[in-house]
Amino acid sequence: MENLLGYDLSGLASYLEARGEKAFRARQLFRWIHQRGKSRFEDMTDFAKSLREKLAADSVVGLPIERSSSVAADGTAKWLLDVGGGNAVETVFIPETRRGTLCVSTQAGCALACTFCSTGRQGFNRNLSVAEILGQVWWARHVLAQRFQTLPHERIISNVVFMGMGEPLTNFDHLITALHVLLDDFGYGLSRRRVTVSTSGIVPNIDRLREQCPVALAVSLHAPNDELRDEIVPINKKYPLASLMEACRRYVGAAAATGDSGEPGEEFASEDMGWRKWTRAGSPRDFITFEYVMLDGVNDTAAHAQQLAALTQDVPCKFNLIPFNPFPGSGYQRSTDQAIERFQGILLNAGYITTVRKTRGSDIDGACGQLAGEVQDRTRRKDKMALGMSA
Repeated sequence: MENLLGYDLSGLASYLEARGEKAFRARQLFRWIHQRGKSRFEDMTDFAKSLREKLAADSVVGLPIERSSSVAADGTAKWLLDVGGGNAVETVFIPETRRGTLCVSTQAGCALACTFCSTGRQGFNRNLSVAEILGQVWWARHVLAQRFQTLPHERIISNVVFMGMGEPLTNFDHLITALHVLLDDFGYGLSRRRVTVSTSGIVPNIDRLREQCPVALAVSLHAPNDELRDEIVPINKKYPLASLMEACRRYVGAAAATGDSGEPGEEFASEDMGWRKWTRAGSPRDFITFEYVMLDGVNDTAAHAQQLAALTQDVPCKFNLIPFNPFPGSGYQRSTDQAIERFQGILLNAGYITTVRKTRGSDIDGACGQLAGEVQDRTRRKDKMALGMSA
């Protein structure tokens, strides 16, 4: 049975045309699935009975199975969704006054092994399919519509961020298809500025993303020099900071070349005022968001902040400082409030927009860096770490 959640609009049109149906049926079916939140063909009332029976014969809208859910004191919701083979991924919804952000996973586990990330400690099993990625969005909209007593097409989820379990850019092809569905007016209809892909720095695929589907880009930086980043973000050994900064400049340059002015009310860098001065119009593709987890005594000194300002001086960017969210056995401590304030002050004085991320959902292990899910680790990372600690 073919899972129709795994198709973008063009793929769905090809699927239906191969079965003797007109292409416009794909738009109708696409809307039923993604805008109206229907998973049963019998509920798709503008289809003839014969078409509904044809669809039911060899296809499904296959949805994730919820293993558990929890809601934090601040309203953050987390779902553990089964993806088969003993694996489950976590999806998080963060409600705010003017927006609702859904944090989506792209892999069962993660192969990159960043030392401060709970997901990285779980090892890696496999990439998620397009249907498993989009299934998280469908599921969250369905559950939240019931929770808030709204219709599925009403926009509870205004932003989607690929910052859950896994490295999105190492599941590139499935990510791109999912992005097309999120941006499609017949799908979820999100604007590019409301969809963010986070990466630890897979340089070739940053370029591919720029060419195929440029959306807001967040780079998990976490260190201002190669020596330290090699230690805490091991992918840096393959794609060191010099090549990563070049990729970031290319990404922003391509966005500027499109002439896309984005939507009103968004921040962007203005050449007339210097790269690090900001106005209130434009697209987030005009700058990179650098994410920087604050680890006590590791990467949070004044010298680190000064190195960071020097490293990124010719990259249109802003910084999002993330207080470390502890998890068992991490070996790290959160930077003090004083250290975070000092670090932020140095970047602000250097002319950078710098925010400190508010910790959300930590009481349900739903905050940044805490997602773990259940991973049948093919890399045996946990066993190797246990042996290393024993030695």
